[in-house]
Amino acid sequence: MTSRLDGKTAWVTGSSRGLGRVIAGHLASLGARVAVHGTTPTSARALGEAESLQAVAAAIAQESGVDVLAVHGDLADAVVVARCAAEIRARFGQIDILVNCAGGDIGVQGVTAPNAGKPEGNDAVHISLPDLHMVLDRNLMTCILVCREVVPDMMARQQGWIVNIGSIAGLGGGTGSAIYRTAKAAVHEYTRCLADLLRPYNVYANVVAPGDTVTARFEASRVTDPKMKVTDGTLVRYGAPIEIARAVAFLACEDSSYITGQVLRADGGLQLWPS
Repeated sequence: MTSRLDGKTAWVTGSSRGLGRVIAGHLASLGARVAVHGTTPTSARALGEAESLQAVAAAIAQESGVDVLAVHGDLADAVVVARCAAEIRARFGQIDILVNCAGGDIGVQGVTAPNAGKPEGNDAVHISLPDLHMVLDRNLMTCILVCREVVPDMMARQQGWIVNIGSIAGLGGGTGSAIYRTAKAAVHEYTRCLADLLRPYNVYANVVAPGDTVTARFEASRVTDPKMKVTDGTLVRYGAPIEIARAVAFLACEDSSYITGQVLRADGGLQLWPS
């Protein structure tokens, strides 16, 4: 049987672990060749999810039967972005689907720090300047720089799908995680601007904004509620990564052929006000 992403190549940034890893695996299960990405070759070790980025690629390839490439580097550096994209094109020829999942409310100490790297003084005023820059770089600058590298080829071919991972945190104010909220709100608006640019070129740009979703980092960064870990029977619960991955897949193919510039909440109805 033909899967709906057969013949497509997807680059999922921030896919060495967590949500990105599940998105990459799901797109591969639908037939896409996949490039997985981590900041370093051993990013997957941070929370014990895999031994290496290469091990993640090998596992996805074995699970799905498709070709999977591992690339690594700091995507807040345009030179690194260009190198990663060149490696993907050398292997697969072109990038049809881009999923910008790299990010997180993680400061300069990294994900292995207390609270899985959440900055100290994590509000609109008291966050340190290095942490402020790091959170903006991780979430906003990586998204913009990767799009700048990948999108022109999509425009030339008049085909392509971009799905940026935002957050419901970017759709409402709050004292905590203020710079992360700001960065995700900017990702949402950048995607709208990108979609407007790309309409004449038949290239799609949308956002999936997850709510609380259970990953290793989610559990390491807060006290979780066991009652919210049920998996069915109610939408008053945490999400599962595969539920976010399915939303991404919907926006990354012809199933969403008249949808662009949208922010799709995947939060079980937690937020019900206009975006």
